[in-house]
Amino acid sequence: MAEGTTARPSSPQPPPADDAYLRRRTLRRGSAGWLLLTGLGVAYVVSGDFSGWNIGLAEGGFGGLAIATLVMGVMYACLVFALAELSAILPTAGGGYGFARRALGTWGGFLTGTAILIEYILAPAAISIFIGDYIESLGLFGLESGWPVQLACFAVFIGIHLWGVGEALRFSLVVTAIAVAALLIFAAGALTDFSAANLNDIPADKDAFGASSWLPFGLLGIWAAFPFGMWFFLGVEGVPLAAEEAKDPVRSMPRALSVSMGILALLAVLTFVAATGARGSAALQDAGNPLVVALQGDGDPTALSRFVNYAGLAGLVASFFSLIYAGSRQLFALSRAGYLPRFLSLTSRRKSPYPALLIPGAIGFALAASTGDGARMLNMAVFGATISYALMALSHLVLRRREPDLHRPYRTPGGMLTSSVAFVLALAALVATFLVDRQAAVIALGVYVIALAYFALYSRRHLVARAPEEEFAALAAAEDELKRK
Repeated sequence: MAEGTTARPSSPQPPPADDAYLRRRTLRRGSAGWLLLTGLGVAYVVSGDFSGWNIGLAEGGFGGLAIATLVMGVMYACLVFALAELSAILPTAGGGYGFARRALGTWGGFLTGTAILIEYILAPAAISIFIGDYIESLGLFGLESGWPVQLACFAVFIGIHLWGVGEALRFSLVVTAIAVAALLIFAAGALTDFSAANLNDIPADKDAFGASSWLPFGLLGIWAAFPFGMWFFLGVEGVPLAAEEAKDPVRSMPRALSVSMGILALLAVLTFVAATGARGSAALQDAGNPLVVALQGDGDPTALSRFVNYAGLAGLVASFFSLIYAGSRQLFALSRAGYLPRFLSLTSRRKSPYPALLIPGAIGFALAASTGDGARMLNMAVFGATISYALMALSHLVLRRREPDLHRPYRTPGGMLTSSVAFVLALAALVATFLVDRQAAVIALGVYVIALAYFALYSRRHLVARAPEEEFAALAAAEDELKRK
């Protein structure tokens, strides 16, 4: 008996006589309600509030990073509304790949899914390095940052995912709640030392076009700060990847996406303004732990700064844990449909996609242990993210134009205008990645090209027609053919 149905994209074969292939590739349905999904959306991102965003001060100053964060916030809001509509139409584990597959064909689906994988495999690797640095700085158990800590991170948290999705998402929700509470307490403490004069204390570069105290690095500094403005929101787009394991995904997905985006926007404003106003942009631009620096500067640790320091570790754990989940579901969906080797989509008795958890985990650990360069890996992850954003926004535009009568339980406010804004801003953010770290962007592009070569030479001729995302696209093709007749 063949393991699955293979087909060329243009002519899917009929399904097999039984469902043995798909039975071995089934996730646990109904494990997550809208609250767990909202927690997942915040968990993806929350570590970015504790560190990373502040490097954008060195690129654009307070004004440049503030404008960049606002623009990127608009991009994410527009994208989230578009994804809410798409996830209600196609609630499967494929997420962005599934949306693009329906709108842009097999090439579009693979391009989108691969870009998402680049983001969700590299980001946890980078965060595992940061977790090690935090543990060492806090003096926990006398441990030093290095491969033993990184290995423990991957082993422990992948183990929880293997136990089951319900347990994993509840764990993520608890850790995320701790991190969010810490950010609110931080903001309350830091705002007591707020001074508007601290915001613009980076000297202006007189050679930069449009430079001022507000924009010390000129107008180009706004663009260069785009990737760092993204760090307040990077990852929230991964919520639709939990669709097959959600309760009533048609209703819960749009709600979870909207609420999580609102929470993240509030946290971004509070964290950014409170931190820079308390200590000054100049003091934070190179800080590895900007919130702690904002609270204590060069002085002795305080009770509040110690608390925030420990909570920063919780934020890193929440993002690390949830990004592993997102990457495994995207890999599972691509593998189940034959875009990647099919064994990667096998699930255990507890309905966990164990190869899709273990193999990316092994790759992530190897990268973290061998390079130790978390910042570069995050920049590569941003490169992949911006490509996927542009393609997902384009998918919304294409489906709205080509299939206006498609049943849409949720409709994006603003329609095509909303996704058009997301598309244009995503392309601008993609170009900005080359301004910040050209080498990281080129390396990520090289990985992308290798993956595309695999698809062009092999997997596009061996797709599984019975996979949900492929069936959805095949149904659309059949309907189009009937209309022509």
